[in-house]
Amino acid sequence: MALANFIDRAATAASQVLADFHLEDFKAALEKQVVAVAFDDQAASCAEGQATLDLAVRLLARLYPVLAILPLGSAASFQAQALERLAKSINPKVGIRRSGKSATICVVAGVTRPPLRCPTFFMGSDGWAAKLSRTDPVGSGSSLLPYGAGAASCFGAANVFRTIFAAQLTRAELDETIDLSLYSYDKTKAGEAGPIDIPVDLGETHLVGLGAIGHGSLWALARQPGLTGRLHVIDHEAIELSNLQRYVLAGQAEIGMSKAVLAATALRSTAIGVEAHPLTWAEYVARHGDWVFDRVGVALDTAADRLAVQGALPRWIANAWTQEHDLGISRHGFDDGQACLCCMYLPSGKSKDEHQLIAEELGIPEAHEQVKTLLQTNAGVPNDFVVRVATAMAVPFEPLAPFVGQPLRSFYQQAICGGLVFQLSDGSRRVRTVVPMAFQSALAGIMLAAELVKHSAGFPVGPTTSTRVNLLRPLGSRLHDPKAKDSSGRCICSDDDFIAAYRRKYANTASALNS
Repeated sequence: MALANFIDRAATAASQVLADFHLEDFKAALEKQVVAVAFDDQAASCAEGQATLDLAVRLLARLYPVLAILPLGSAASFQAQALERLAKSINPKVGIRRSGKSATICVVAGVTRPPLRCPTFFMGSDGWAAKLSRTDPVGSGSSLLPYGAGAASCFGAANVFRTIFAAQLTRAELDETIDLSLYSYDKTKAGEAGPIDIPVDLGETHLVGLGAIGHGSLWALARQPGLTGRLHVIDHEAIELSNLQRYVLAGQAEIGMSKAVLAATALRSTAIGVEAHPLTWAEYVARHGDWVFDRVGVALDTAADRLAVQGALPRWIANAWTQEHDLGISRHGFDDGQACLCCMYLPSGKSKDEHQLIAEELGIPEAHEQVKTLLQTNAGVPNDFVVRVATAMAVPFEPLAPFVGQPLRSFYQQAICGGLVFQLSDGSRRVRTVVPMAFQSALAGIMLAAELVKHSAGFPVGPTTSTRVNLLRPLGSRLHDPKAKDSSGRCICSDDDFIAAYRRKYANTASALNS
């Protein structure tokens, strides 16, 4: 057994949430764990149970070097081998145990209590509702919906992480019980909320950004039967090794694959017509011509990218994010008196440009003009530039030498964001960019998919602009955040020209889709 070959990226994410972080101590803590995934025939025989198990293994195999796959019945035994293959597709060296004898922590799907003496979390679902308990099995519902089932896996993985690293987390008590509807985000009587048999036409929907959040969305959309319509998936990048830390659909075999092509592949067994666009949003908009976008799901990394999407004036937007303290979903029309997407990300004060931030991250803030030129020209980074970065970061040059001649953005994403410099400095050189844990990104993506489906089906939109969840603490009692429309008058939703353009584009049906 061994930690995954992208563990440095996972360690980078953990270093941002764990106090007194030391890389070797973190790896040692992981290597002590045997995380058991126990499940019975009830879970193995229904779609919700299968979805919970599938995502739980996809999340756990990215971080923990040993999993115990424990079927608790004959039907469950048939699924065990598939889950083992899934875990090895993510980390080929993951250790697989078929006994819970040495399990240190356990997640359970189904209605059976495994005979283990270790901290245990019972995961389950009922349609839109995600369920979790520390004391009793919660079972899996009979619907074909993946939203509650997938969210339960994220809550389970988060509680496993909080159990292991409790001493390094603040206010990270465990969840005693969770019963949360992704239909209403109501924590009471969650299982009663929302229809469960819903053929839905997505119409003309766009999903922009096929990173970790996008993968969570695609995972959910691929598991809901009855979805039709046309989905445009847009991302210009390809899968890299460092992405495997939190891209739930990606394994070792997908490295180098276009993100857009992978998205289309993930949905090929559905009735959704998928069009893959390996382009930036700006390139896609330029080619689209009429700039009419009925429904856009946003799973992008930066505020600037989100502002660009709103600037194209889609009819309706669902936006998912992960950030330092929470993850969430926001919902936006434009000409409706509510906060638009720009209102959420309107900069205040003077902010630094991207080239200045990257130069600082590389340890050479004085070289920001050279960084700007390299970004604009996409030229390869010269040898002396890489030497300068290595010196500034007090790491050896040799591991960075292969990046000489590569575009600066690739060098930055792999060496800095990918965790190489973090590993070379034994964890002392932290990454400023927020790198979420896998369970955080996956839940944000599932929430985004749920929002797109609910809106397409014509279900009532959420009662407030945004909904937030912090997976590093027990689930809060108030998840809704009524973000107000920007009152400064600087936002484009207060600009008469933008409002007029929006009304011209969607004059006939805007009010209906904004409802």
